[in-house]
Amino acid sequence: MHDISRRRLLLGTSALGLGSALGGCDLIADGPSRSGLYGLSDTLTFATQRFLLRDQPLVREFGPEAISRVFPTINTTDPDNPDYRRSKAQGFADWRLPVSGLVERPTTFSLAELRAMPARTQITLHACEQGWSAIGGWTGVPLSHLLASIGLKREARFIVIRSVDGWWDSYDLFDALHPQTILAYGMNGSDLPVAHGAPVRLRVERQLGYKSLKYLASIEAVASVSRLSQGRGSMVSELGFSWYAGI
Repeated sequence: MHDISRRRLLLGTSALGLGSALGGCDLIADGPSRSGLYGLSDTLTFATQRFLLRDQPLVREFGPEAISRVFPTINTTDPDNPDYRRSKAQGFADWRLPVSGLVERPTTFSLAELRAMPARTQITLHACEQGWSAIGGWTGVPLSHLLASIGLKREARFIVIRSVDGWWDSYDLFDALHPQTILAYGMNGSDLPVAHGAPVRLRVERQLGYKSLKYLASIEAVASVSRLSQGRGSMVSELGFSWYAGI
């Protein structure tokens, strides 16, 4: 069996009309890579999802009566970080979120400034890779609005997000600019609880739960993620999970 590179696979999918859905060759060439059958599987999943979701549909949203009574918390539930603990003690009044990289006006936002932006509330299903799911209500500013407010440069292809507890991940613009991708500061009608990522967490509703990072620390727009760390696009991918976790 001949080896099939990710780039060759993309050229083949372009012939089938999938190229535009993937965003062109640059997306794959500059995106996360993993060799072998796992890498091929990731690419096929990514290509198929992009084709099926090419019209940017919204995920299902529920009514308030569907909100789960218990929404599990996993991994970090209260970061052991001196700066975070100090900020938490002050009600996050001094918390700041820097947005940098390929943007026209690099800016640092306070929680109050995010709250002053147009908000979106959505009640959605959180599907965890560990096998459980729960429905929660999230309120926050669409990431697309925040990026538009400071000017996303044409060269930008990915959004890299890092968290207080050391996690990081990246998202292509197809998902980053989706209307339901928000920076959530509220949950179920109240402030976002610490255990769920206060003061601000990411919600990427079309992917598995591990893509919705908690405790946001920074946002950066970049042209490529192929040279970040091991080139796999995220910390979880370096641990063996898929970079693209579409559902």
